[in-house]
Amino acid sequence: MARLLVLRAAPYRHSSHLCAATLVFSPSQHRRFASFPSSPPSAARRILPSPLRVPIRALESSPGPTKEEQEPSPAAGEAQEPPPPAASAFEVEELGWGTQLAVKLRMLVAPPWQRVRKGSVLNMKLRGEVSDQLKTRFSSGLSLPQICENFVKAAYDPRISGIYLHIEPLRCGWAKVDEIRRHIVDFKKSGKFVVGYMPVCGEKEYYLACACGELYAPPSAYVALFGLTVQQTFLRGVLEKVGVEPEIQRIGKYKSAGDQLARKSMSNEVREMLATLLDNIYGNWLDTISSTHGKKKEEIEEFINSGVYQVARLKEEGWITDLLYDDEVMAMLKERVGQKDKKSLRMVDYGKYSRVSKRTLGLQGGGEQIAIIRASGSITRTHSPSSVPSSGIIAEQLIEKIRTVRESEKYKAVILRIDSPGGDALASDLMWREIRLLANSKPVVASMSDVAASGGYYMAMAAPVIVAEKLTLTGSIGVVTGKFCLQKLYERIDFNKEILSKGRYAELNAADQRPLRPDEAELFEKSAQNAYALFRDKAAMSRSMSVDQMETVAQGRVWSGQDAFSRGLIDSVGGLSQALAIAKQKANIPKDKKIQLVEVSKPSPTLPEILSGIGDSLLGVDRAVKGWGLHN
Repeated sequence: MARLLVLRAAPYRHSSHLCAATLVFSPSQHRRFASFPSSPPSAARRILPSPLRVPIRALESSPGPTKEEQEPSPAAGEAQEPPPPAASAFEVEELGWGTQLAVKLRMLVAPPWQRVRKGSVLNMKLRGEVSDQLKTRFSSGLSLPQICENFVKAAYDPRISGIYLHIEPLRCGWAKVDEIRRHIVDFKKSGKFVVGYMPVCGEKEYYLACACGELYAPPSAYVALFGLTVQQTFLRGVLEKVGVEPEIQRIGKYKSAGDQLARKSMSNEVREMLATLLDNIYGNWLDTISSTHGKKKEEIEEFINSGVYQVARLKEEGWITDLLYDDEVMAMLKERVGQKDKKSLRMVDYGKYSRVSKRTLGLQGGGEQIAIIRASGSITRTHSPSSVPSSGIIAEQLIEKIRTVRESEKYKAVILRIDSPGGDALASDLMWREIRLLANSKPVVASMSDVAASGGYYMAMAAPVIVAEKLTLTGSIGVVTGKFCLQKLYERIDFNKEILSKGRYAELNAADQRPLRPDEAELFEKSAQNAYALFRDKAAMSRSMSVDQMETVAQGRVWSGQDAFSRGLIDSVGGLSQALAIAKQKANIPKDKKIQLVEVSKPSPTLPEILSGIGDSLLGVDRAVKGWGLHN
């Protein structure tokens, strides 16, 4: 009976949650593997539920130049200046009198869970994990698409006077933070206020909060603006002490998966890669904060290097509006919205407002339909009996969705939204094939969220156009495979294992009581090399590069979105609205024509989820941090 040893390696620790790894080895069957997040984001569970139609007029942006529309790019691997993200074209358009009348009537007959009192303030608490999937009312945690949709709805909703954001420590990547920040900036164009409240201030929280029109913090707020770090931990020495010998083949000099187990220190290549990613993140942070405050980057960096831990200094330097407690901010907002009764500020929370239909507000869209397929979490080929619902990307389920969309004539284009660190290599390839077939029938644009690396990039590269945020983690075109030799451990605990076999290499996957023989180790390496060559060559073909060009940007290296653009791994820098604008363009849909964005991955709650959601609500239990791994 095969035994599965699961060893969770300590993550790279970074205030931006750069990456983490959980390596899964099977002594009975070695294979190419990916790191699995410690708490994968939700994924769709049904094959193809009734679609959720969402209008996108307010989400549109002018598509920026893609690779195919630019001048010839430099050779792969040569860096060039990254392009600025496409400017948002968000405009709050005045609804016609007929639509306004219809909106008023719908508000009057709206069900209780969609009713909002006039003059209300939308209160959203942004903290913890942010999933790229839609959430049900029974699911805990925040949903990026629902957060963004709430900003759009609130901009048009005559019952909403403004937004009050509580911003606390976030457990998501910088790409999601950029998407939310963009919606805050766009919302301010509606003329309504957006006020931020920040009791805990780190770099990521301030990066988001400073986009608000006003920003407040309590006098006792925790402040830790010291800069960003990344660190990697290693277990090789610990494993040696307990008698465990990892036998790992890492193909790609930058492929860091497995290093925590196989090495005792950081390799020069991994150090170079992580330092570059850290430079990208820190440089972007300085650029954004300096632009927000109208100061030079050097001034911002000097302030940070002074060690900022007192919230009073933030007020003195104009980094926040004032020091107020939550009740004082709400009293101020109550006066601002003209609420004169003695009751507390009229507010509607994130959960309730997420259930307000866009149709109620006259934003249901119309005309042509563009499908969006969301793929979040680690990749597996089939659904395991032991896996929980929403536990990642299950290839066989996603393939059925892709086929259904391909066969439907109502969808004029497709957006494939990816937030995945990778996973099973075979599953990734099978999905790549189906996405290629889909792209032969209609325009397909891949949109990357926090991470689309290794198997996540494998999926994305099947699309003719790839869009990523400037700080999306992507690439990681490499392979890692491994197994444990437990000989010394078995000797220490007086455990014996004997195997009878037929065939020269029969024990390759079964024997963990001894190290690999030289011929077995050679075959082990050849297998990994073959898997890498297939991945690299298919990436080269998908991105219209030569194999030599792809080799210079592969080798398991993780790139930021902006660096991936300059090296030909993606086509455009931007968020979902950018991908949507490109999809409309490719489908020959006029820029100003309203369309319906159809969610084909709408979740449906199961009984365990309902019970879990109720339990989380009663006990206030936060879900575990989602880590990022970056290998196939």
